[in-house]
Formats: sequence, C-alpha cells, structure tokens
Amino acid sequence: MAHDLSTPVTPPRAEKARGGRRDATGRARRAPGRGRRWRGWLYVLPALGVYLGFAIWPALNTLRLSFFEWDGVLAPTWAGFDNYTRIFQDEALYEAILHSLVLIVFFSFVPVVVGLLMTALLLGKVRKGMTFFRVVFFLPQVLPLVAVGVTWRWLYSESGAVNQLLDLVGLGSLTRPWLGDYDLALIALGLIGTWTMSGLCMMLFLSGAQKIDTALYEAAVLDGAGPFQQFRHVTLPGLRQEITIAGVITTIAALASFDLVFVTTNGGPVGQTNVPALLVYRLAFNEGDIGGASALAVVLTVLVVAIVSVIRYLARDRSRA
Repeated sequence: MAHDLSTPVTPPRAEKARGGRRDATGRARRAPGRGRRWRGWLYVLPALGVYLGFAIWPALNTLRLSFFEWDGVLAPTWAGFDNYTRIFQDEALYEAILHSLVLIVFFSFVPVVVGLLMTALLLGKVRKGMTFFRVVFFLPQVLPLVAVGVTWRWLYSESGAVNQLLDLVGLGSLTRPWLGDYDLALIALGLIGTWTMSGLCMMLFLSGAQKIDTALYEAAVLDGAGPFQQFRHVTLPGLRQEITIAGVITTIAALASFDLVFVTTNGGPVGQTNVPALLVYRLAFNEGDIGGASALAVVLTVLVVAIVSVIRYLARDRSRA
C-alpha cells in the first residue's frame, strides 16, 4: 500500500515523548499509573481530613494559645513566652515529670520484661486452654481505663481484696489504704500500669516470634544451645522491632497518663501522684488558665517526643547503620 509522502511520519519515541500512545481514533491515551494515583488520593482524603481536623489542627491551635492569656471566655491577650516562663518556675511541674519518669519503670520497663518472660514460656508450646489464657492476659487492653481505675481503687481500699488477701496469709500488719499512703501511692499506681500493659507486650512479642525462621532454632540446637541460649541469641534479636514498638507505646502511656491517675488518686496524697497531664487538666478546667495549660501541654509533647526519640535511637539496629 502506497504511503502519502506529504504526511510526515512520527517516530514512535517522539510520539511517546509528545503525549504517549494513541488509540484507534488518533487521540492520546493517558498513562495508566497517573489515573490510579489520583484515585488512590481520593480514597485517602476522608481519613486525611479527619486526621487534619481532629489531630493536626488542635495541636497547632494549642501551640498558638500557649502564647496568649485566655480564660476560655473573654478575648485572649498576647502574652508571648510568659506562660512558658511561669510553667518552668513552678516546682509542681518538675515533681510531676519525676513522677512520670517513675511510672515509666512500671508502665514500660516491667511490662516489657514480663512480656518477654511470658513469650519465653509460651513460645512454641501448644496446650489445652492456651488461647483462653492469652485472651485473659490481654483483657486489660480492651477494658476502659476508667473501669480499670475504679476496680483497682476498690481492690486497694482498706476493705479491698488486697488487704483481705494479706490478712488471709498472716500479713495483716502490712494492710493499709494503698492509694492513700504517702510513700507507696505512686508505686501502687504504677503496678496498675504494669497489669494493664503486660498483656499488650506479650501479644506483640508472641506475634513477632512467629516470624522468626525456625531454621535458626534448629541450628542453635545443633550447636548445643539450651532454651535460655536460644531465647537470648535467637528470639531476642528477632524481636528487636517489637521491643522498640512496645517500649514506645508504653512510654507514651506513662508520660501521657491522665484517666487512670484522675480516677484512682486525683494526684494525691499531697501531690505524690501528680503527673503533667493532670496539671494540664487543672490549669484549664479548675483555674481557667487556658494559655498556661496549652504551654504545659506543649512542654509535655516535647518531653514525650524527646524520650521516645532516645528509645528509638538506643534500640536501632546498629548492624544496618
């Protein structure tokens, strides 16, 4: 078939560079990946809008209000860094931060150790009732912390189950109102956090242990490694990411704890269980100092980010660095 020499022939590469391939009618067709990317964004936009509206915008608004004096009713007035200066001059802040650091031990360190111990005991063992045991151990995570706080406040009371158990085993001299004891209230509160967070750590570690190659355990057995050596040299390195995640989650729970403290002790006795989040609540709703509460919330956020960053740095895989 003869070709019209007056019509220029466009090389395929030039045609692709000018607009891609063309269909039977001669119209350029869009690259298939471009439309898919836009459709993907359409699916993400609703969740992104909710996140921006209920997380990012309130955080930015809190940062803005921290530079104003505002009682929540009248028009705010510019205060600059006065709120931050006043917050850092208050000794109650440093005491609350110290209490939060103590709670990290009970909310994070102890649950991680308990979770690893339970993982070592349950790993690779299939016994009757094991699923029920895991559900019961994880149950505190699905219970509202308000309900947990009310329950443990009764358990720690003078006529509660803890003191009754001590009387039953002949240790009646140790009975006391645990959450009202000046020296032991913070420890008693921390043990509630241990009970709440241990199940989460155990489930994370059990899930992570399932992805460890069984050939590593077989090789360890051939080398004469016992159960402890297998756990130390195979299981622990394989759970590095899960341990980091558990440490981050539980540390945030300790530093941002409010509902559990509010329900059980409300900061008492004599401020021995005060935490920064509780001080934020009191400044905002009891004293009407929205600016000071916002400044304290910003300080608490920076503290959480700093400690979590340190945990992630210490737990990083140095072999990949």
